[in-house]
Amino acid sequence: MLNHIVIMGRLARDPELRHTQSGTPVASFRLAVDRDFKDKNTGERTTDWIDVVAWRGTGEFVSRYFSKGRMAIVEGRLQIREWTDKEGNRRTAAEVVADNVYFGDSRRDGDGGGSYNNSYGNNGYGDRGGYGGGSYGGRPSAPSAPADYGVPSGGDQFAELADDDGDLPF
Repeated sequence: MLNHIVIMGRLARDPELRHTQSGTPVASFRLAVDRDFKDKNTGERTTDWIDVVAWRGTGEFVSRYFSKGRMAIVEGRLQIREWTDKEGNRRTAAEVVADNVYFGDSRRDGDGGGSYNNSYGNNGYGDRGGYGGGSYGGRPSAPSAPADYGVPSGGDQFAELADDDGDLPF
């Protein structure tokens, strides 16, 4: 069986980070995802509001680097939850359980850059997703570089180039 979903949209509100009773972090957020086609009557695109749940390191990453209005690309699986509410009614909710979360906008549009891959045991360099910086998801940290290269020591492996004019080299 295959259950794989990729969505791209803007966060409707800041992610909410909680912890289970056993201390496992879990972040929940909602993405506003525009449909690819316009409504025949209004000529506008309809927006779908999709709930996303990110567990463990992925959840911590999302809660730290994403905020309301930020574009996100989420790769994961669709999950349908059923429960009984306080009045005894059966309820159903569809949500995406995130395996990987990527920034969908430019670093200049906000803070941060990169992605988080939650596939433990993966070397992170070709199997799934893009390199995300730091040592998230069991990935090795970038090797130390001489100060001449502008790579900060420890922590964040991203650095602004002093002579960056913003133009791409191609």
